[in-house]
Amino acid sequence: MTDLSDELLPTTRRALLHRLAVAQSEGRAPSMVAGVLRDGRLVWSGARSMVDGHAPTTDVQYRIGSITKTFVAVLVLRLRDEGLLDLADPLGRHLPGTPAGGATVAQLLSHSAGLASETPGPWWERTDGALRPDLADVLEAERPLRHPAGRVHHYSNPTYALLGALVERLRGEPWGEVLRREVLEPLGMDRTGLLPEHPHAGGFAVHPWADVLLPEPLTDTGRMAPAGQLWSTVADLAKWAAFLASGHEKVLSADTVAEMRRPAVAPEPGDWSETYGLGLQLVQHEGRILHGHSGSMPGFTAGLWVSETDGLAAIAFANATSGPRTAHVAAELLALTAQHEPRIPEPWRPLAEFDEQLLALTGPWYWGAAPHSLRLTADRGLELSVLGRAGRAGRFRAEADGTWTGLDDYYAGETLRVVRAGDGSVSHLDIGSFVFTREPYGPAEAVPGGVDPQGWRVY
Repeated sequence: MTDLSDELLPTTRRALLHRLAVAQSEGRAPSMVAGVLRDGRLVWSGARSMVDGHAPTTDVQYRIGSITKTFVAVLVLRLRDEGLLDLADPLGRHLPGTPAGGATVAQLLSHSAGLASETPGPWWERTDGALRPDLADVLEAERPLRHPAGRVHHYSNPTYALLGALVERLRGEPWGEVLRREVLEPLGMDRTGLLPEHPHAGGFAVHPWADVLLPEPLTDTGRMAPAGQLWSTVADLAKWAAFLASGHEKVLSADTVAEMRRPAVAPEPGDWSETYGLGLQLVQHEGRILHGHSGSMPGFTAGLWVSETDGLAAIAFANATSGPRTAHVAAELLALTAQHEPRIPEPWRPLAEFDEQLLALTGPWYWGAAPHSLRLTADRGLELSVLGRAGRAGRFRAEADGTWTGLDDYYAGETLRVVRAGDGSVSHLDIGSFVFTREPYGPAEAVPGGVDPQGWRVY
């Protein structure tokens, strides 16, 4: 085991190493390597190998499979943030001539465009990309759709081949070069790329009924590369996990990264433990919502998960086609760390400054007869809480025009306004047309539909 920090307790490090060792042994993987981050820093790494004294380090490359898709999604969202496309745009507006031209960019990112799961022809993951030289070769021309666009989540590898081609069309150069310049270099990920560089692991299949190995081919998948070709290391994916937790000023803002991890589609039928955002898988594990991605290619499996609530992330690689469930192992490493060392909250501190007029807005408010409370938070933010049995809570971000924008659930994107009476006093709050008053159903002129003039009574 390579321990990068003394910050984790010995019992935690022992538990993490034990889980990794069990996974490598029971999964019959030639090697495994893993890491755990806390608050954006790699605080533990461990490795196991079939060769004594040759366990991989955090600098050894493994193929990361569909974790590649998270990188492609970031490139597409950079284009959106620059105004070069809209997520509601049909693909054909920017990339004409494909069988998926009517699907929107958002549907492609979230695997809800209804496209086929795999390419026609030979198994793309084990065959040279020269067999599919054109975009037309990654989908069946006669039947590219398996479901109506926008109706269901249906995972599709060719979808991300199209998104990689979209990046190339709008940038005017290969997507891998765009990735290197716009993402990998700013994040310092110099051990991540489309082809392996020494030192790297070899990929193997393990015989199902005997402990013998078969080397897997290391292919360049060409047009399908955006679906799963990248190689990376634990050290590099630690930087990627930190980025997926909080963004980076030179790559994507924290707000856009948060947009990626919001559910974009309903879960697949019968499975409410997993859904998909914009290029990110979202899973429930031991009561936590994790975002990240799993990955597999012949000879390799990988998993990366981030828990925003715990400030933790975990990564696991193996070099066996049907070996350990590395995505599950990564989730368990994260959960073990949280169990042994739960996050210590920041100390409470008073606001550095406040506005008397905003302070006057705090306290009880009523939506009809449903009691709520309003608190003042940092940066002139407001937080609405439910005090009774009915109502909705939410946080609101202050805007320059004197309004607030909702950040959570039902109120996400909705506007909170302070409505004043003719004399300048506060009449009520308006949140997306919902009226909140200081007294239950009062004043009458503020409440839609008015208030019975006889007021409250006993029957």
